[in-house]
Amino acid sequence: MEVIGIEFLYIAIGLIVGAAISVWLTVNYYRKGLSKESIRLAEQKKQTEAQAERLIGDARKEGEEKKREFLLEARQEVLNVRSEIEREVKARRQELQRDRNRLEQKETSLDKKLNQIEEKEQRAEQKARELEMTEQSLLALEQEKIQTLERVSGLSVHDAQQQVLEEARVAYHHDLAVMYRQMEEETKARAEDRSKEIVVSAIQRYASDYVSDATVTVVALPNEEMKGRIIGREGRNIRTIETLTGVDLIIDDTPEAVILSSFDPIRREIARLTIEKLVQDGRIHPARIEEMVGKATREIENSIREAGEQAIFETGVIGVHPEAVRLLGRLKYRTSYGQNVLQHAIEVSWLTGIMAADLDLDVMTAKRAGLLHDIGKAIDFEVEGTHISLGSELARKYKFDEATINAIESHHGDVEPTGYISFLVAAADAISAARPGARRENIETYIKRIEKLEEIANSTAGVEKSFAIQAGREIRVMVLPDQISDEELPLKAREIAKQIESEVNFPGQIKISMIRESRFVDYAK
Repeated sequence: MEVIGIEFLYIAIGLIVGAAISVWLTVNYYRKGLSKESIRLAEQKKQTEAQAERLIGDARKEGEEKKREFLLEARQEVLNVRSEIEREVKARRQELQRDRNRLEQKETSLDKKLNQIEEKEQRAEQKARELEMTEQSLLALEQEKIQTLERVSGLSVHDAQQQVLEEARVAYHHDLAVMYRQMEEETKARAEDRSKEIVVSAIQRYASDYVSDATVTVVALPNEEMKGRIIGREGRNIRTIETLTGVDLIIDDTPEAVILSSFDPIRREIARLTIEKLVQDGRIHPARIEEMVGKATREIENSIREAGEQAIFETGVIGVHPEAVRLLGRLKYRTSYGQNVLQHAIEVSWLTGIMAADLDLDVMTAKRAGLLHDIGKAIDFEVEGTHISLGSELARKYKFDEATINAIESHHGDVEPTGYISFLVAAADAISAARPGARRENIETYIKRIEKLEEIANSTAGVEKSFAIQAGREIRVMVLPDQISDEELPLKAREIAKQIESEVNFPGQIKISMIRESRFVDYAK
């Protein structure tokens, strides 16, 4: 198509040139007439037309040649593409043929393997039948042998077994007893050494300072005049403070001091803050006292919440109910023989966790049980009951795990421990309470309480002797078996408990264990 376009272009150019020359010659012809010049121009016209025809012919020939070249090139390109496609088709066919050959080989191999497996299964079935027949033959022979032995010996198989076992028992009974005794002693020794190692390691790895908390709150005053202002006209200020806080104010001859008395440590702390704020403010009247009590109450509530959250953060315990966290914070204002109960709970948590890690137990469960073992002390001055029973009720209310509940109930021996963690909590509680400086008590008061417990028990009719143990938390009473029967023991225990409750001032609770032992002696002559 390109060659044909070039030919037409040459032809058009020639026609245009010829037309232009003709026009020019015609115009000159009419202007000048027929002349030699016109004749010359006519000849030139002819020459020009002849030249144009030659150009057109050359252009046509050149176009034909280019057309033939283009067609040859196109035909050659088609041949090349066809050859390439044929090569690819041939290579693809060869690859498919190779795949087909491999599949046929695999099918042949699988058929062979299946035939081999079928042959092996047939042989295995044949061997199984042969073994079954052999086993039946052996059973028949064994039965026949047993019948022959029974007939010859005059004993059945059961009687023979019993006779052999009896002879073995008699022959090796002493050796087994000695071996068992040795193993028991070795096991106890290793267990005792290991337990001491764990306890000592826990004590060494956790060290904390103790600051004994005072049980009496004394508020310092700047001067004696302030006492009168706190009392108020006709005692109205002191009555308002006592009514709003529930705390008794003792204003005696102690210079520049007011003593606060209450069984509730939180109320006592609210009263202390209230009086300090009033002294600092200087305006002391019923309306101002009510305002300051409200502020002190809010501060204490915030302090309780922060103390509980801080204890959770320090121990790393998770999964504690928010209300239980608040109760834990109340232990900040609770003391036991001068020991802060919240610090005691944190220490027990750490000690229990350390010992649990050494024994490959659940450390998180152990630390949680140790931290919450005394949670009942947060409300034991508000609700009737021991901190053990109150703590158990709270644990079930807030859905603590069974290990924590049992640790709360058993850490003073009220119930039997059901898991290792309960034993660890009891041990950690004893370690924390027995540390030097942890608790403060007058030695004379302590000895008098122990003596009083034994005196009460020994004065009971039918009691032979008694022993106060576990720092006065338990008393074991030995009774005379010929004077007190087993049925009377619960009544005697209750009688002793009632007398202790009425005559002895003691923290927590005291366990009373009644022991009755009968001995019979005879002599061979």
